[in-house]
Amino acid sequence: MESTTQRRKSGINLPSTMSETSLRLDAFSSSTSSKRTSNLASSPMSNRSPRTISNLSSSPSSKSATCSDRFIPCRSSSRLHTFGLVEKASPVKEGGGGTNDGYSRLLKSELFGADFSSFSSPTGSKGGASPMSMSPSKNMLRFKTENSGPNSPYSPLVLGHRDTCLSNEVSTPPKPPRKVPKTPHKVLDAPSLQDDFYLNLVDWSSQNVLAVGLGTCVYLWTASNSRVTKLCDLGPTDSVCSVQWTREGSYLSIGTSLGQVQVWDGTQCKKVRTFAGHQTRTGVLAWSSRILSSGSRDRNILQHDVRVPSDFISKFVGHKSEVCGLKWSHDDRELASGGNDNQLLVWNQRSQQPVLKLTEHTAAVKAITWSPHQCGLLASGGGTADRCIRFWNTTNGNQLNHVDTGSQVCNLAWSRNVNEIVSTHGYSQNQIMVWKYPSMSKVATLTGHSLRVLYLAMSPDGQTIVTGAGDETLRFWNVFPSVKTPAAVKDTGLWSLGRTHIR
Repeated sequence: MESTTQRRKSGINLPSTMSETSLRLDAFSSSTSSKRTSNLASSPMSNRSPRTISNLSSSPSSKSATCSDRFIPCRSSSRLHTFGLVEKASPVKEGGGGTNDGYSRLLKSELFGADFSSFSSPTGSKGGASPMSMSPSKNMLRFKTENSGPNSPYSPLVLGHRDTCLSNEVSTPPKPPRKVPKTPHKVLDAPSLQDDFYLNLVDWSSQNVLAVGLGTCVYLWTASNSRVTKLCDLGPTDSVCSVQWTREGSYLSIGTSLGQVQVWDGTQCKKVRTFAGHQTRTGVLAWSSRILSSGSRDRNILQHDVRVPSDFISKFVGHKSEVCGLKWSHDDRELASGGNDNQLLVWNQRSQQPVLKLTEHTAAVKAITWSPHQCGLLASGGGTADRCIRFWNTTNGNQLNHVDTGSQVCNLAWSRNVNEIVSTHGYSQNQIMVWKYPSMSKVATLTGHSLRVLYLAMSPDGQTIVTGAGDETLRFWNVFPSVKTPAAVKDTGLWSLGRTHIR
């Protein structure tokens, strides 16, 4: 009873078998610690003294002892750098870089990424700071950039990409490449179709009627029923050099070898107007909404207006040789002209001088087309000595790109349904090529004509093109998808297979 009262006064609850004098807390040095450790090892378990708390002061010169009954770990001896928690790299051991060390680095690189391996490697960059020490953030728990290489099959990045690729393949399968039929679905005989690079003898109207100039005559071929109509005959002293439908498709303009420009009503087969003004043949025509432009071998471009009694309302003089290419932009603001002088000129209605002179072509420029998808984007093609398709920004006159096709470029047409271009070629391969824009990767290469593919026109639905050559044939190709369903183009059309005559 007395001993219990004494224990309560001291404030320490001890077992009955233990006296208060046996409990002792003292600080000791490392030598004392080693000696005490040996004593603990030699003494039996029942006789071991209570725990002794060593001095936790970080300063070696400190003589004060801090005692506690809790165990507080020393962070300076912990390998926290393994988890990227501290800014200090691990110390370099003597004889490091052995087999075990290399294996350790490789294992860490596989599990935690290449950035961790470069950080924890004992043989880091000479004199360079570790990636962790260069981090601007001093937070202990911070996000680390994962840069593990894709070469390891166990890399988290690779595994993540595999899962992503698998999920993408399941959700959105890759689209198969569009197939373009390699053969024409329709061939028409076109006797007396001229083999002349500077003429433009084929055009397809918005009302689905094809106009073809054959010798001294112009024939109309209705695509819906294959009916052929002879529109006119210019007589033995003249011949057809160019044809061009209005955008509405009701009137057809005809350029002649005598320099005349005639306008005909296509539905009534009646001549409406005759314009004079050129001194020699009129090889190219182009309609805007209200104005008809004509280019001639006399190097002039005339602007005609059917509402005005005069032959022409203005004259554009700028080419030094025959004008063979002529196209209005879709907004009717600019007119592009190409000539045998290797020049590509851009005009507008407010000036009698060209606003742009583009002279990069090294051969005649007949092939011209404006993009229906981007305002101010113009494509042009050069003749045998040039063979290039060039793209221009007419806003500033910069050349955006050029592609060497390997053959004379005779015609260009930009698809309205998709952002693709079709080109026809002469020497030496006489091929038809379909290109994606702006990558200019080839979609298809079509062959069949035995001579230069000098003439090109597109159907009103934008899916079919017709090509003409000096081999006196017109060939119809399905090359572009429809607007609503951009799927693979089927080898079927409005017309049956076979070969017929246009006259």
